Amino acid sequence: MFYWLMKYVVIGPIVKGIFRPWIVGRRNVPASGAAILASNHLSFVDSIFLPLMIDRPVTFLAKSDYFTGKGLKGWATRFFFKATGQLPIDRSGGKASEASLNTGLQVLGRGDLLGIYPEGTRSPDGKLYRGRTGIARMALEARVPVVPVVMVDTDTMMPIGTRIPRVARVGIVIGEPLDFSRFEGMEGDRYILRSITDEIMVALQRLGEQEYEDVYASTVKDRLVARTKRAPETSTVAVD
Repeated sequence: MFYWLMKYVVIGPIVKGIFRPWIVGRRNVPASGAAILASNHLSFVDSIFLPLMIDRPVTFLAKSDYFTGKGLKGWATRFFFKATGQLPIDRSGGKASEASLNTGLQVLGRGDLLGIYPEGTRSPDGKLYRGRTGIARMALEARVPVVPVVMVDTDTMMPIGTRIPRVARVGIVIGEPLDFSRFEGMEGDRYILRSITDEIMVALQRLGEQEYEDVYASTVKDRLVARTKRAPETSTVAVD
């Protein structure tokens, strides 16, 4: 009920009225049953517009830091993420990664839609980067299709480092579901997982025509941080 109120009564109508988002391929989202929505990730607001523009609720896995902030800002952030159907996960790796995988599988096990950003983090420069193989494991273990989703111009509306969105029109392009049932039972094979993940990233690149670089986005961000530390104090580089 809370999710429905936020989407259709409180937040949704205001956001739609201001930003006039558009969508192509809405019918490619399954009308029922579990599926993974695999999206590129350009901006913080991606997790707002995708659930807003499709009929079914979408659950995203968000880093736990968003749910543990203190004070008024922490409360507002926590309220927002809960209102948009997001679940906290620990992205520190190791056992935390396994727990995140299990959380995602629980969502899919309920027959719901799970939103995932295969790159693992926001693109620092608008390019599409190498996908993490966790999405492939989930798809095989849950035996669900993967629906490629491309967010358009959300980085123009709210670039990394900004706090207030600009008034700009954004869009969503949804491709046809990808079926990986031919790999059933092979979720323990890391080469198969990499092959599936790469196939998903190719589908995203073709759908959105983003420039692709075969390196992890987190690696690029680390380079930017290191470059910032070496730069003069008067020079700054905004990173997520």
